[in-house]
Amino acid sequence: MERSKRSTFKLLFYLKKNEPKKNGNVPIMGRITIDGIPKTFATKLEINSDNWDLKHGRVLGKSTQALSLNLILDNIRVRINKIYDDMHKEDGFATSQKVKLSFLGVGVMDDAILKVFKEQNDDFERMVSKGKRSQNTYNKYKTVYNHLCEFIRERYYREDMAFRELTSDFIREFDFFLRIDKECTHNTVWVYTMPIIALAELAIKKGLIRKSPFEDYEISMEETDRSYLLKDDVEKVMLLKPSKPQYELVKDLFIFSCFTGLSYIDIQKLKWGNIQSFFDGHQWIISRRKKSDVASNVRLLEIPKHIIEKYRGITGNDYVFEIPTNPTCNTHIKKLMSEAEIITEQKVTFHTARHTFATMFLTEGVPLESLSKMMGHKNISTTQIYAKITSQKISKDMDLVSHKFAGMEAAFSKMEKEVII
Repeated sequence: MERSKRSTFKLLFYLKKNEPKKNGNVPIMGRITIDGIPKTFATKLEINSDNWDLKHGRVLGKSTQALSLNLILDNIRVRINKIYDDMHKEDGFATSQKVKLSFLGVGVMDDAILKVFKEQNDDFERMVSKGKRSQNTYNKYKTVYNHLCEFIRERYYREDMAFRELTSDFIREFDFFLRIDKECTHNTVWVYTMPIIALAELAIKKGLIRKSPFEDYEISMEETDRSYLLKDDVEKVMLLKPSKPQYELVKDLFIFSCFTGLSYIDIQKLKWGNIQSFFDGHQWIISRRKKSDVASNVRLLEIPKHIIEKYRGITGNDYVFEIPTNPTCNTHIKKLMSEAEIITEQKVTFHTARHTFATMFLTEGVPLESLSKMMGHKNISTTQIYAKITSQKISKDMDLVSHKFAGMEAAFSKMEKEVII
């Protein structure tokens, strides 16, 4: 079949002098003309009209402002040219209206990135309302969505863009945007880029793109110092008689977490129905983590069982504990650490108890696979972090005593040399 005749295409930048700004600048406009039909759009740029090169449609001079604005105009031209070429390849024709709308990211893209992302967030919000997913996770996704909107506007001068327009540079530039413009830490960048990569994988499943444009982009979570208490310190807290009655509940909840590995939110959502007798005759907490919706089954030892019985009937509802807010808990925990005379390098919070559970039970011989199941980790690699922590602790402990054997080592070395001679 003979392909249609190629359209006449022209892109022009000009000034809208009849609408000057208060600062004296005027807007820079764009005009797409295909087959004699023009469509205008705002570039969202402005300049003093005296600095405009009417003949070439560019900013005059080599000032920082001139170079920056001309670079943006060049980028806009490149993107519009690509949209025009892609339309001819895929549809056999292009119109000024279609090119304009595609550039602006409205009306013509069912596979628009932000559109799909928003639909995903709306679905997630409905799950949150039904208690199936975490509000905190939803808040994170909204933050990523807002950052992505801002990034696409500032970098691509668009309100949205199609998945097929993604390049390998997109995720790297978004990474740079998060680190520099938003001043995010490495691990926050890791958290914020994962939803974007997941969107690309979703686009592949839907047939919107053939392969991920981000397959050569690599980033991983950097290991951070996870605060935890030693077994002796846990015992100090457990045997402590707090100076104020309001500290007592927080102390018990902290100890409960140290022996179950449940996070603050999972203890807050813990119901009596989650406590069940299992096949072995022991009581277990059968639940799913609020954060990841992964199963977390933990056998109750005597200490957490005693804490549960201590507060039975107090809530007057299906929940096991009447738990204070997380900031309140952390404030009380700080007081408890002081009263128990526990000094650590890292800050101790309620979440420290979960890390303590992992390191304490791993040190006592619980296999990594079992610990991973109890903690409700999606991937055992997350649990392996605690194995590294305990190994580091052993290494540090050996460093503390190694000097005590210096004399013996010197004598042994001397003996070995004499034997060789």
